[in-house]
Amino acid sequence: MAKYSVTQSAVTQLLADVKSDRIAIPELQRPFVWDSVKVRDLMDSLYKGYPVGYLITWQSVGAKLKGGQVAAHQQILIDGQQRVTALRAAIAGLNVINKRYKSVRITIAFNPITEEFATLTPVIRKNPQWIADISEYFNSESPLSFAREYLERNPDVDAKIFETNLAHLGRVQNAQIGIIGLADDLDVEIVSEIFIRINSKGVSAE
Repeated sequence: MAKYSVTQSAVTQLLADVKSDRIAIPELQRPFVWDSVKVRDLMDSLYKGYPVGYLITWQSVGAKLKGGQVAAHQQILIDGQQRVTALRAAIAGLNVINKRYKSVRITIAFNPITEEFATLTPVIRKNPQWIADISEYFNSESPLSFAREYLERNPDVDAKIFETNLAHLGRVQNAQIGIIGLADDLDVEIVSEIFIRINSKGVSAE
């Protein structure tokens, strides 16, 4: 019997599944340890259509989750916590708990003319050519108004290039991420061994 299956999930669906606890993060995983540059690079990879690795999930009843809850019938995220947390920070605009256990905000900026991503700095914030926080675009109630306001601030930019690249940014939400689902009937010892082996390769919980 196969020990796992492989599926694809759009970024928006993945974030919705985590928000609704259909995919849950187990208690044994660690705080967010990526620096802002890795978050920027993840967004750049999704924008360029590069692969960003697989997430690994497993359905288990009774496993302890972050926050002290106990799993019911959720898919538990065995590997991929860092990537999922990075997506929630960059796209949904949520704070993360860093390795010092402090709630912090990681903000990713985007230049729709040069197609560059960057971590937000005071210099970038003052430059009207940059979208200072991409989560504001992804969560905008009116993308058309967002685009119009940008063009009003930047009357000299090429509107066609801007609109093309902004639409490209929006498609990041539809980027597909691979999910390896471990068989529900695997013993917890086997799942623990899989987790340990992932850790030993230096890609723990990413």
